[in-house]
Amino acid sequence: MSRIGKKPIPLAKATVEMNGNAVTVKGPKGQLTREILDLVSIEVEEQTLYVKRKNDSKEARALHGLFRSLFANMVEGVNNGYSKSLDLVGVGYKAQVKGSSLILNVGYSHPVEIEAPAGIEIAMEGPTRVLIKGIDKELVGSLAAKIRAVRKPEPYKGKGIRYVGEVVRKKAGKAK
Repeated sequence: MSRIGKKPIPLAKATVEMNGNAVTVKGPKGQLTREILDLVSIEVEEQTLYVKRKNDSKEARALHGLFRSLFANMVEGVNNGYSKSLDLVGVGYKAQVKGSSLILNVGYSHPVEIEAPAGIEIAMEGPTRVLIKGIDKELVGSLAAKIRAVRKPEPYKGKGIRYVGEVVRKKAGKAK
């Protein structure tokens, strides 16, 4: 049995609804929906969600832990939400928010504009710190990775876009 899959998920303020293969989790911050495969099922008992597998096939065992983690992330998102912060490190590097898009000036000859998907909020915590908030962990993480990919931190001077708390190991320069 999957060690992750058999852990119960406390719902707190969230509610779960099944509509065929679609599972909807509603909470104070919003609602998320995900399709579930026929190899796993869910049960709700006394504000606790359990993910069960229907048979013992290899694919069902693999999906058991995956769907438990996905539903735990959905419950956490609708109850508390997720956020990621990014730092812009470099002379003249700055960002600004216009509507739902982020405009980055990170050393290119042109500004780079990144549009936020629906349900994701971009805010500035300073001229060089970007905050990404939302209820979908997958969308928050993928947008943060997309922003970081515009100018990854380089190992010689450490310039670039990095996650807050990320350590960039610096390399020694050219020996003389």
